[in-house]
Amino acid sequence: MEMPIFPLGTVLFPGGVLPLKIFEQRYLDMTKACVRDGSAFGICMIREGREVGAPALPSEIGCVARIREWDMPQLGIFLLLTEGVGRFRLGKRHHDRAGLMIGEIEMLPDAAPTPPPPEADRCVAMLRAIVEKIGEDKLPSPPRFEDPAWVAYRLAEFLPLEALARQRLLEMDSADLLMGVVAKLLRQQGLSV
Repeated sequence: MEMPIFPLGTVLFPGGVLPLKIFEQRYLDMTKACVRDGSAFGICMIREGREVGAPALPSEIGCVARIREWDMPQLGIFLLLTEGVGRFRLGKRHHDRAGLMIGEIEMLPDAAPTPPPPEADRCVAMLRAIVEKIGEDKLPSPPRFEDPAWVAYRLAEFLPLEALARQRLLEMDSADLLMGVVAKLLRQQGLSV
């Protein structure tokens, strides 16, 4: 399957939300097509290059983004609220005449379900404590506290991590490994898990 690819300096996780401000013509055209057709686009973290200007080199693993809400406060600017739908592996890619990257993607399975890892109860408790402080409306709905990957992704969004560390988490195929790494990161931050 082919879809437009939006290289960014950040990572979108499955089940997460990401606000975007769109102003480059190639991405304005992409947004118009996605809104019109109800289609999605891929977000990949930039490995080399920049968000603006010449096309950047994207990471191979990304996340499909659907537009949940959009607004055009002025001509030439879209404000989007996107939601991560699922992980993909980026294959061959090319650029259209406007410089928009179009890539072949292979959808990846959700992080493999396993029995809850030892850290699960503590990670869920930490996420519930965060949600209690910030409000459930700040989380993508519906909450899935029983899903170890969903819990780990939400905790990773709250941690002060570099984009490359988030990218490594996105690339993990095992929910228990993912949660184990996030639990270790929480401990390193001095947060009791």
